[in-house]
Amino acid sequence: MIRQRRPPSPTWRAFLDNHLKDLVSIDFFVVPTATFRVLFGFLILARDRRCVLHFNVTSSPSAAWTAQQVVQAFPEESAPRYLLRDRDGTYGRCFRRRVRDLGIKEVLIAARSPWQSP
Repeated sequence: MIRQRRPPSPTWRAFLDNHLKDLVSIDFFVVPTATFRVLFGFLILARDRRCVLHFNVTSSPSAAWTAQQVVQAFPEESAPRYLLRDRDGTYGRCFRRRVRDLGIKEVLIAARSPWQSP
């Protein structure tokens, strides 16, 4: 009996091509100060235009603080459809619940895949 071949599953690149205008990405980065303190920068980027939608800095990021930044970035029904993020522990239950309440679907990068970093 001949085995029927199924079409291949969509790839990561196909997802990005199909949903680029509905996709934003978020990420933290580290900023050392002149007094050797460490600050954490938070950035929200629109993937289709590659422009910064929201930016803020904190000395101690938490899930509640990060969730509030997402709410401030997308006021009054302007939330995107997809949110691309890494698997950082900073995005806790509070963050995931707030994002879900905004109607945004989270897309997590694959574990240990730095080339997919937001």
